[in-house]
Amino acid sequence: MKVRTLLSAICVSALALAAVPAHAGATFEAVKKKGFVQCGVNSGLPGFSAPDEKGVWKGIDVDVCRAVAAAVFGDANKVKYTPLTAKERFTALQSGEIDILSRNTTWTVTRDGGLGISFTGITYYDGQGFLVKKKLGVKSALKLSGATVCVQSGTTTELNLADYFGLHKMKFKPVVYDTADETVKSFEAGRCDVLTSDQSQLYALRSKLAKPDSAVVLPEIISKEPLGPAVRQGDVEWFNIVRWSLFAMIDAEDLGVTSTNVDQMKSSSKNPDVKRLLGVDVIKHGLGVPDDFAYKIIRLVGNYSEVFERNVGAGSALKIARGQNALWTKGGLQYAPPFR
Repeated sequence: MKVRTLLSAICVSALALAAVPAHAGATFEAVKKKGFVQCGVNSGLPGFSAPDEKGVWKGIDVDVCRAVAAAVFGDANKVKYTPLTAKERFTALQSGEIDILSRNTTWTVTRDGGLGISFTGITYYDGQGFLVKKKLGVKSALKLSGATVCVQSGTTTELNLADYFGLHKMKFKPVVYDTADETVKSFEAGRCDVLTSDQSQLYALRSKLAKPDSAVVLPEIISKEPLGPAVRQGDVEWFNIVRWSLFAMIDAEDLGVTSTNVDQMKSSSKNPDVKRLLGVDVIKHGLGVPDDFAYKIIRLVGNYSEVFERNVGAGSALKIARGQNALWTKGGLQYAPPFR
């Protein structure tokens, strides 16, 4: 009986140790010590992460990192950006070169379970599609048998492409490149008939063509591509900060709080949900950041609608409709757990 009791105690202790992250809080402490967030981004994808003509990084993925900096430091500009190819991105996160990977990356089970990383949420619901030149006269992806297809290496796009053509018993010739810029240049030069990527990326890449109207995005969506930021596994504190920084922007839109009215809402709103979100009513969230972290994010970066519209929506060159990225109350999928 004593042996059994001892073994039971050992098992309980082992389980308890296993439940505690090995490096709890390490990333957050390192970020505070160095005074900025190191953010891994795409080397140049309009609407998601790209430097403007003055070298200032802009895009949805960039704004996620700015939101985290606002939460931690009260300053959305305390971010440094590391441009990464699809092949480089996971190694950069695993090695500690970056604190957050915010680079139009699809959340999948093998990435969640096998790479030592954790996705913190979904910034953009996407799906893979096809860009073709209008002069080909192709109206459907089902008419692409025998096509030469430009595709970026190290992505789920490669795998989905093979699955789709195999399922429909169509032949194709892949032309593989390391970067999105290389794929679009090859497409424009006529080295391939088709360019495939996430639909949002296709609209961004089409804008880089000398004649954007010369190409069209086909109607078929052949995959689910939930895009979002990721952090290293084993640091729950940092994971929660990044996750709730995104949720703060989504919840703010849901409650009608914007960068323009946030100060007025903070001082006069009687809505208990708004008061909890903005830190007026302290809820002891336990995230390790100030009680009013969401207020700082909204004031300095904006709510989710503001981030979407200026980067890829009506206020941008891409003019992408909200679609699945609308709030849950407006027929979309965007939804944040409650601040309470």
